[in-house]
Amino acid sequence: MRRSAPLSIVLTLAVLAASAPAAMAESVGGLDVAVDHARILKIPRAAGTIIIGNPSIVDVTVHDSETLVLTGRSYGVTNVVVLGPAGDVVLDDDVTVTSREDRSVRIYRQAARSTFSCSPRCEPKVTVGDEDDNFSRALAQFKSHEGMITTGQ
Repeated sequence: MRRSAPLSIVLTLAVLAASAPAAMAESVGGLDVAVDHARILKIPRAAGTIIIGNPSIVDVTVHDSETLVLTGRSYGVTNVVVLGPAGDVVLDDDVTVTSREDRSVRIYRQAARSTFSCSPRCEPKVTVGDEDDNFSRALAQFKSHEGMITTGQ
C-alpha cells in the first residue's frame, strides 16, 4: 500500500506535466502579420479608440467601425487595444510581426547577408538585417524606380 501512494503521485505529476504545454498553447493566441503585408481584422463591435503598443511594429488603418487593417512595419511583438465608444474593451490582443520567407533566398558571404525575392527570377529585396551596402544599394534602386513611376518617366 505504501508503494501505491508514490506511484499515484508520479502518475499525477506526469499527467499535469503533459497537459501544461497544451494549456499554454491555448492561451498564447494573438494575431500574426507578415512585415510589409496587410491583414484584415474584423471586430465584434464598433471601435471608438484604437491603441497600438508600438506603432513602429504594426500600423492600423480603420476601414469602417468594425473593420481594421493591420500592416506589419517591422519585426517584433506588440499589442492592439480597441475600446468601444463608451470605453469598454472590444479587443486586447498581441500582434506578432514576422518575415515572410516563401519565395525568398538569403545569401551569406561570411557575415554579410543579402536577400532576394525569387518568383521565379531572383531580384534584390530590401530586408532589415541585410548587410548595409546590399541594403542601401537595393533601397536606392527601389526609390529610384518609385521616383520614375511618380514622375511618369
